[in-house]
Amino acid sequence: MPIYKLKNPIIFKNGTGFTIDQADVELFVESRTDVNFSIGQAVGSGSEVQFNQVTANPLIIDNGTLKLNNDMITGSFTQTGDLSITENLTLSDTLTIGGILTAEKIESELTQSLTLFESGSTRFGDTIDDEQVFTGSLSATGSITLNDNEITEISNDTTLADESTVPVVTENAVKNYADDNTSDFQTYHRKSFAHTGSFVSVSTASFTTATASAPSGFTSTSEEDFMFFLNGMMMEHDSLTVEQSSSLFLLKVDNDTIGYNLEGGDEIVAFGKFNS
Repeated sequence: MPIYKLKNPIIFKNGTGFTIDQADVELFVESRTDVNFSIGQAVGSGSEVQFNQVTANPLIIDNGTLKLNNDMITGSFTQTGDLSITENLTLSDTLTIGGILTAEKIESELTQSLTLFESGSTRFGDTIDDEQVFTGSLSATGSITLNDNEITEISNDTTLADESTVPVVTENAVKNYADDNTSDFQTYHRKSFAHTGSFVSVSTASFTTATASAPSGFTSTSEEDFMFFLNGMMMEHDSLTVEQSSSLFLLKVDNDTIGYNLEGGDEIVAFGKFNS
């Protein structure tokens, strides 16, 4: 058998992921030499091949059709393990998820704007003319802020005694409060009676009657709630004071400022908020 010898040697070089046991050795083939080429793992049809990184063209789903580098992939596409996407994923058709969708933030922009934040907070809309429509019941366990005004509860307190600035009252609370208090207000407002007094002294006249008591929330009954007439002429308020003394209503006159004294024959009439 002839023996061949190369004039110039063959030299094999290692490459990325490719190993040669006779790398960088001058081989003249003057004698038999075995050269083994190998990679870091088995690549048989039954082998579990692993890659550190794979670079591929974008995966596009267009109208239900899966495309890769503009080449159409027909049939169904099933992902049985985890799918990690580091760039944006754009779908032009419907995405259906049969399990749980977990995301740090979900943002939707169609006719409305919706943002779900990682903290659990949610933002609906992004302009003042956006309208949010809910069908069914709405349950809120925290407070509600309406035009920068905080609402913490819906109160059914029929007495409105708390005087709080943060609840909204019910129709029942308003109706019962009005029913309990309006009658007193109306009765007080309608009390207008006239009585003729008796001469006591040049500065005092008395009336056998009692003033009407103002209901809670109203200013107490005072001289401003009456008009006094002396012989048909109205007396000046600035010169008068009133006092309820037991069953007698007393009119006291400042003679110096009013310019005259009361006399025994004078007719003194009082009109105003007497109890009867």
